[in-house]
Amino acid sequence: MPDEGRTPWGEGPPWATRRARLIAPVVIAFVVQVPASVWGAVRPHHGVPWPAVLHIALAIAGPLVLLGARRFPGPVVALVSAFAAVDLLILPVSGPPYIALAFAIVGAVARGAAVWAASSVATAWAVVLLVTSFEGREWRPPAVVVATIGLAACFGVGAFVRTRRARFAAMRAESARQRQSVEERERVRIARELHDVLGHALSQINVQAGVGLHLFDRDPEQARAALANVKESSKRALDEVRGVLGVLRDGETPLTPEAGLSELPGLVAGAAGPGFETMLDDRLAGALPDRSTQLAAYRIVQEALTNVIRHSRARRVDVVLERGLERMLTVRVTDDGRGLGAPVSTAGGHRGILGMQERAALLGGSVTVADAPGGGVEVVAVLPWRSADAGAEEDR
Repeated sequence: MPDEGRTPWGEGPPWATRRARLIAPVVIAFVVQVPASVWGAVRPHHGVPWPAVLHIALAIAGPLVLLGARRFPGPVVALVSAFAAVDLLILPVSGPPYIALAFAIVGAVARGAAVWAASSVATAWAVVLLVTSFEGREWRPPAVVVATIGLAACFGVGAFVRTRRARFAAMRAESARQRQSVEERERVRIARELHDVLGHALSQINVQAGVGLHLFDRDPEQARAALANVKESSKRALDEVRGVLGVLRDGETPLTPEAGLSELPGLVAGAAGPGFETMLDDRLAGALPDRSTQLAAYRIVQEALTNVIRHSRARRVDVVLERGLERMLTVRVTDDGRGLGAPVSTAGGHRGILGMQERAALLGGSVTVADAPGGGVEVVAVLPWRSADAGAEEDR
């Protein structure tokens, strides 16, 4: 979330709105040019009145034309350059600086109309020099040099402003991409958790409810046990869903601790049912990896059991946990069902398999799903083994 009170990249202080940035050059140019032009025009030794009147009109027109600089930066700089040239030609004495031209140049270059600005200013300046030379009016070399340097400086300021805007725009775009990437990863993580929790719970509930209906008349005790399993599965699923959704609320901690390998016996035993046997072979001898690896292993086994219950028509599933030689945790889930029959493609809607692979990849591990040698499907997850103490140190 963006910090309140912090100005976004490139937006300037709070008062520097788009309208203020447009009006400020107009006001500054008007204040600098018009009063000085009026004062110079009313002085008696200036002679013929019509040049003085035109001089005042040009001093007013230049700032007003700047109002269109945002939509038409090229034509505006061309028009203001023409006004500045006429202003220099009509008065034999120097007047106030035509500062509207400086704002027009900076605005045009900053808005991408540098060609308009360069051609307009060069043309106007050349015309002024040529006409005044033919009229016999003398321009001192220092004045020409200073004026040329001033115009070049305006182009430099405009280029700086344009570069700065481009840099801030790139920063805003990158910041937006990063926020979107974080939000997408969080949505994917929550969707993956909900898919695993709800998919497994609903599959168990469906199986146990079917058993209960089937045995309701013949074996009420078994039917009662099946309904009790439905109640327990739904309660556990609700608690886990609340825990997953708790991360969506700022400052709220999960209502239940994250699942780990210690909960696997209950998970595997709870998946069993009439005509379906589950076995857990834990070869870890009590050693446990860090919590993130445990959670990934638990969810992978959970999703694998859900797929077996829903799709395999298996009668037995074996879950094996063992620690490899290269500090890796290996989780193997094998069933005796009908097998895959074809290579698995995560692009074909197998979101559960994709979720297992994503979980393993986030930890630097992998998941493979293939037909087992003796029939059925074998899911093998290889996850990096980090000790629980090391994980706690990293968290701190």
